Amino acid sequence: MMKDLISISEKLLGDCLNLKGGETFLVVTDRMKREIGAALYQAGFNLGAEAMLLEMKTRTRNGEEPPLPVAEAMISSKVVVCPTQYSLTHTQARKRAVEKGARVATMPGITEDMFGQGAITADYREVEELTNKMTDILTRGKEVRIVKEGRELRFSISGRKGIASTGIYREPGQSGNLPSGEAYIAPLEGTAEGKILVDGSMVGIGLLKDPLEITISAGKLTRVEGRRAKDFLTSLGASEPARNVAEFGIGTNRKARLTGIILEDEKIYGTVHVAFGDNSTFGGSVQAGIHLDGVILKPDVYVDDAKIMDQGEIINP
Repeated sequence: MMKDLISISEKLLGDCLNLKGGETFLVVTDRMKREIGAALYQAGFNLGAEAMLLEMKTRTRNGEEPPLPVAEAMISSKVVVCPTQYSLTHTQARKRAVEKGARVATMPGITEDMFGQGAITADYREVEELTNKMTDILTRGKEVRIVKEGRELRFSISGRKGIASTGIYREPGQSGNLPSGEAYIAPLEGTAEGKILVDGSMVGIGLLKDPLEITISAGKLTRVEGRRAKDFLTSLGASEPARNVAEFGIGTNRKARLTGIILEDEKIYGTVHVAFGDNSTFGGSVQAGIHLDGVILKPDVYVDDAKIMDQGEIINP
């Protein structure tokens, strides 16, 4: 299996990150993703890069910062890949590395199974094209409305810039998840009002057999109902910033599967996701030290009253 992981890693590093011989290449991992981290390191070594492997203590939540020496190593590297249990995507360490010109791919919750099937097998040129189209719609938009089964959530995105996570990070300062395929944006703080029905998966819980109905007022989560509501609130924590509506995203990867692992789930074509907590690393103003996403299957979505998704089918992208 390790040989297969290394072979697939070589292709990913070449195709998606354009890793070249002599470049400084850093793998940041933890004990739970040690084998995958080792495979990526070996792949980088095989491609002739100045490969380095750093294993840190497993973080306790998505969005928790890595130790300072890890953050400094990220800033000093040309290419950084992060196969970790919890996400480093929405951290200041990732943001600063990108500002210094690093090409960064985060892989929170990645499994060996995900290396061989699902989202990672997509045609990433196709993913890139659709993702960029949806990102442009978000950047030009002023208001989003999500409708499903009698629930509706509205929020402003006026003045905010959409972000394309295409899976292709070949230029300095590009970053995102691997596998990937999403267009996302930080809603304007304090503007979200209404309810959403999260029925796909939720970070901290996994697959949802029963949906969570989440009530939002003045941009903050105010109530959660459903069989796993208590579990979700425990994961989110008690801080006020954690209740911020931090992100709205649209999945653009037709190969992505519903697995219970948000890294793949939020990329599924025909889904959207809403996250709570930190948005300071992608255009927002809230620092919460946590970022939890919930996936909504087959919704209707409107941007400035133009319908862009009909029960999960993207309209005229």
